[in-house]
Amino acid sequence: MLAHPDPPSPRAWWKSAIVYQIYPTSFFDSNGDGIGDLNGIHAKLDYLKDLGVDVVWLSPIYCSPLADMGYDISDYRNIDPRYGTLEDWDNLLQGAHQRGMKLMMDLVVNHTSDEHEWFLQSKSGKDNPKRDWYIWRPGKQVDGKRLPPNNWKSVFQGSAWDYDENTKEYYLHLYVSKQPDLNWDNPDVRDAVWDVMRFWINRGCDGFRMDVINIISKVEGLPDAPVVDASQYYQSASMHFANGPRVHEYIKQMHAEVLSKHDLITVGETPFTHDASQLAAYVLPQNKELNMVFNFELMDLDSPDYSPLVRKAWTLAEFKDVIRRWQQFKRDEGYWNTVFIENHDHARSVSRFGNDSNEWRAISAKMLCILEVTLTGTLYIYQGQELGLKNFPRSWGLEEYKDVASQNYYNLVKVQRQKAEGKEDVDMSDLLDHFQQKARDHARTPMQWDSSPNGGFTTGEPWMRVNDDYANWNAAAQLQDPDSVYAFWKHAIEVRKQHDVLVYGSFELKLPEHQQVFAYTRVLGDSEAIVVMNFGVNEAEIDPARLGDLDGCLLILGNYGASRDDGGGRLNLRGYEGRVYLKQN
Repeated sequence: MLAHPDPPSPRAWWKSAIVYQIYPTSFFDSNGDGIGDLNGIHAKLDYLKDLGVDVVWLSPIYCSPLADMGYDISDYRNIDPRYGTLEDWDNLLQGAHQRGMKLMMDLVVNHTSDEHEWFLQSKSGKDNPKRDWYIWRPGKQVDGKRLPPNNWKSVFQGSAWDYDENTKEYYLHLYVSKQPDLNWDNPDVRDAVWDVMRFWINRGCDGFRMDVINIISKVEGLPDAPVVDASQYYQSASMHFANGPRVHEYIKQMHAEVLSKHDLITVGETPFTHDASQLAAYVLPQNKELNMVFNFELMDLDSPDYSPLVRKAWTLAEFKDVIRRWQQFKRDEGYWNTVFIENHDHARSVSRFGNDSNEWRAISAKMLCILEVTLTGTLYIYQGQELGLKNFPRSWGLEEYKDVASQNYYNLVKVQRQKAEGKEDVDMSDLLDHFQQKARDHARTPMQWDSSPNGGFTTGEPWMRVNDDYANWNAAAQLQDPDSVYAFWKHAIEVRKQHDVLVYGSFELKLPEHQQVFAYTRVLGDSEAIVVMNFGVNEAEIDPARLGDLDGCLLILGNYGASRDDGGGRLNLRGYEGRVYLKQN
């Protein structure tokens, strides 16, 4: 058998790349104004290179009124002054390229800001040439009362429509009212988007993460959503806008006009979608659309249907099942996964899927690292994940939650309870319990660089409070400690890069019925990796024969340091222990 056989679909630089997501507001502040910036990112490029990062992905840095933390863009061709200038971006790009890293931008083109020049023109009058660049509809009269065109609910609560007094029509905004949706059915809008992409590619950008790209095509006629929650007039309507009728036509056109002409990394964000065949359509190579998409089935595992900000108990069986299905999904047809367990929209993984107590935090963060580096797909690390950063404590009050999603959901539930209980003063402590575990805010606390005030993130007043544990849990301390979470991530990335089987190999689940141990094998040609992880504090004993033959295997990665002998033909895994064995068949 060949020592280096090819996987079913060709290797590519973007498949084996390590991508590091930066949330610029919270990464590093170079000028003391309390807000992270581009020069701050430039100052940390050596830190990223040393970790093993290949691609730096920046969350939005364009001009924005910040109604939704920069995902409401008022000028696609300029940098928001809080982050710097276009020259600073050029300097950052050059610094990344000089170190052999690439730079990836966030493309947010389902909607703009209501302060974007396109929308200002669109709402100025029904006869404006850009009127049809957005989705305008007359309201409807019900029992003498003016209502929006349909009952769609915004993702951030309330109606998805806002009324414009000037032109006496409503515009659609699936997110906040300051984020009007673009009308992708208008070819002029599509051409304008292609021009924005070309602007950044010509400047040297190496790829795009595409925000909610699967909702750009809405169902014709914009019909009412079915009433699922009788307590509210406005209903979730994703069946009428997610993976809509012309979405693939538009992304194929984007590929033909722009993407196919360059060697880029492209990843789509595809919310409201767990159906594998729907996601496959964006990714399968013969479709000529995107390299990969973020699939949120694992991220949604601990959320009830009605809110991602509420915690639902999850089981390891469910966790294993989601990973197994996607690891094996259409591999022979070239489907390519994204491997991630954190991003700017989710709480910290060690708090969700590991154990963030003092005793187990580092060990379980390293175990989750083992999981991530041994799965097939492009690996995404979110800032601070490599340090094992955790959620901020329950003692923090509502005022520390800066995210519009947290604030809106809190207010919605509060009003519902006040109505139901007939009083102003209602108990909201249970919701804050959930927020402490699930809010997006936990990913957005400033990076903890050292033990100086505010974790070395800024010399000024930080835009958001730094987690209380920065004095002893920070990058500077971990860089000095060979046993730190950071040191482990750096080593684990090296191991992944040395062994193609971890990136491209087949996946077979072992011990599927075990309630505490997650085990699988990866095979590529004559290389076989055996991965075993204990998702609990108690020791777990397993029969090594059920993993295949461990004789002649080399332990290439483990979070308890040196290996130890397991006697009597049993394999004993300590709390949150993870091991990766390699053998050449």
